[in-house]
Order: sequence, then structure tokens, then C-alpha cells
Amino acid sequence: MKEKVYVLDTNIILQNLQNLYKISDNKSNHIVIPETVLLELEDKKKLDNELGYYSREFARLLANMKIKEVDYKVGFKVVKLFNDELNLNIIAKDSYDTQIEQFHISESNDKRIIEVATISQEYFKGYQTIFLSLDVYARTFALFKGIKTETLHDDKSTVPNFNFLKNIELDSSLFNSLDNKNILLIDEEYQIENFSYSFESSDGNSEYAIITNQKVDILKDSDFKALTIKPVNIKQKLFSKAILSNMYDLLVIDAKAGSGKTLMSIVCSMRLIDLGLYDKIVYVRNSIESLDKGAEVGFLSGNEEKFRIYNMALYDTLEFIAKKHLKKSENRENQESINSKIDELKSKYIIETLWPGEARGRTLSGAIVIMDEWQNSSEKTTQLILSRLDESCMAIVIGSNRQIDNLYLNKYNNGLTTLLKQTSYAHTEIKMFAIELDKAVRGKFAQFTERIFEKRKD
Repeated sequence: MKEKVYVLDTNIILQNLQNLYKISDNKSNHIVIPETVLLELEDKKKLDNELGYYSREFARLLANMKIKEVDYKVGFKVVKLFNDELNLNIIAKDSYDTQIEQFHISESNDKRIIEVATISQEYFKGYQTIFLSLDVYARTFALFKGIKTETLHDDKSTVPNFNFLKNIELDSSLFNSLDNKNILLIDEEYQIENFSYSFESSDGNSEYAIITNQKVDILKDSDFKALTIKPVNIKQKLFSKAILSNMYDLLVIDAKAGSGKTLMSIVCSMRLIDLGLYDKIVYVRNSIESLDKGAEVGFLSGNEEKFRIYNMALYDTLEFIAKKHLKKSENRENQESINSKIDELKSKYIIETLWPGEARGRTLSGAIVIMDEWQNSSEKTTQLILSRLDESCMAIVIGSNRQIDNLYLNKYNNGLTTLLKQTSYAHTEIKMFAIELDKAVRGKFAQFTERIFEKRKD
């Protein structure tokens, strides 16, 4: 098989350092790192988040590699590095055609990287040179220069169609004996990913259930009697019942905006704490803010400011719950009373917030850990957070592949999708549950935008 030369964009390294080893394929391919990529990584080394972590890891990798040679050519030079698994070629031009414009620095850097890709084609004559980037604009600049482009192979993989809620038709005579029955006696084609069922009969009977240890657990109105805020549709009820059952270690929820995912996660978690099953709620949000501004969080004075600015979704949820608690009081619309109730809820349920960069070195115990906006988290961050949880924790991972803000991820390679794919398998260590919340419940504006702007399928 012919060797290839891969010229890497910065985002390939920042997406996951392990990409280098996959691309190298046991040194069967050459890897080119443009000088501009080194400068971009150097600039991110000081960030206190995942991007900073990968930048520092790459610096450590370079420090441990050996120099094979420095090849001086007319107009550029090549530093050749190697270790047991990689051959890296760092290429720097003596001068670049593209001038750096501070207002368009990203575009300027992209064009300088493409200049190095053009040189690589000449330097590695006889090999196929491929520019590898997650950025469609950078790939387009490369195509203008006649350079073959690819994105990560993960981008080409498929996200399977999950059957988390399975519909089957049954005779009405069987409905009374459904509860606690082995699902295999009802559905011989049951699969691990069939976490919930809709049972329907031709004469109009219907029942809904979650499957726990292969047993049917029928949905009942009494399941939610103790909740301050009740689930409002079938999938919310199935999701809530799964949390309240306390039979699952890891719940993964693919949910569109406005579907009530954060609200029901918090409300049900509060109920489990009321029952003495857990001690606290830890809320982890990996949003675009935590990627771009994670380092700035440390400079904010006081936890309250951090709590409100970088976790507005949680604050809005607690405000909504607080108003429900105050609904019979004259103080319901009094902001001071609402803030006081929010503080009371935070104290009673020991609600903590956690940024991914703060998780290293910590161990979480007796906590329900809610990992929000997880479509913006990489596999590495997912591993980081979940590995911090001990046996006494539950994890609820929620996100939507419809709204990915992380420039280094896509719907094929983010942490949410990785966990969703694992729902098709049985795991000896943990019990999983998953569902898709696909109905907006925020009201008329959410319904309007859903109908107008989501005519085409994602």
C-alpha cells in the first residue's frame, strides 16, 4: 500500500492527540506539522481546559522525540523527528506569501498552513499528499491550491438509528399481566437498546414501560406523585421514571432544545436526595464558553458570579423550580424571594458546579452528576469526568447533536455520540439507560421555531 503524507491542521491535534497515532498507522504514513500549527498550539498551552491539555500533551510528545535530521532547502526547512510509533516532519518557510492580519488571524493562519501543504507536495514527490482538517474553510483553501483534502475518518462513520422506545402490538388480554414480566416472553426480538416500550392493542389500549433487568416496569401516575414539577409527555415520564427507579448508573439523553432535559434531571435528582439515596448534585456543563473562556472563570470573584454567568441553564432551571415552590405565596414574583428560594435549594441539595478542567485529581462520592451540553465534549473529557465518579454516584449525560458549538467536534466523534453508541451493548461494570427527548415543551415560541426552522431533517 502506497505511503501517504498527511499535513495536519491544528484542530486535528486539539480534537484528540490519539489522532496522530491513527494517522501514522505504525509509521506507514508521514505526518507533516506546519510551523503555524506549532505557534497555534503554543498559544493555547496556558488555557485551563481541554484545548490547553492537548497542547501541553503535544509539547511533551515533541520533547520526548528524537531528531533525525534538519533538512535545509531553498525557502524552507524540515525538522524530522521520530519515536517508536511516529515520524513527524515540522516544516517552516523562510517567508510566507500570506501576511498575518490581526482581524482575520484564523484565515491568515489557515492560508500559511496551506502554503506548507503545497511545499509538502513537492518535498515528498511520489507520495500522495493529503491536507487533514476539521475546518471546511481550510479544506476549501487547500482545494483552491490543488491539494487533496480529507477530514477525520470518524466523520465518515455513521451514527446508528437507535430504537430506545420500541412499539409493539399486543392483544388486550395480555395487558393486565405485563407489569414485572420478562420482556423476552413478550418480545422475542428484544435488543439491549430497547430501554422503553409502548404496548398497544388494536382496540385502543396502551401502556408504557421501562425495562429494568429485562423486566417490564409499567409507567404509573403514582411514580411522579412526590415531584414538585411533573413530567408532561410520555418520553419525559419514561426518562423521569428511569432516574427515580435508581436502577441505572449511567443515563444518556439525546434531547432537543426546550425538551425539559435539564429541568427533569434536576427535579428527579432532588427527589432521590430527599429519599436519602444521594448526598448532592454536581452539575458539569461543557459549553462553548467553557472551551473559549474556561481560563477566565478563575478570575471571577466569588462562586456566585461563576455560578450565574457560566451556568445560566442551571440557574434558569432553579429559578423555575423556586417559582413553583412559591406558587401559593404572594412572593412568587418577588425577585428577592425567588433568589432566597434558589439559595435554599442550592444549600439543601448541595448543588455544586464543576468545569471539566477542575475535575483532574478529584473523586466524587454520593453524587448525581449531571453532564449537560455533552455534544460539545470530546471522548477525552467524557473519560475524565466519568472516571472521577465512585461506586456511589449516578451520571446523567444530556445533550443534542443538533447544536454542536465546539469547532473541534462533530456529531460523529463527540462524547455524547460515543456514549449513545455504547447503549447497544451490555456492560458488566454499569447499567445504562437512554432515550431521545424530541418534543419541545417550552411553549408556543419553541413549537413555532420547531415547525418553521426544522422542516428538514438533521
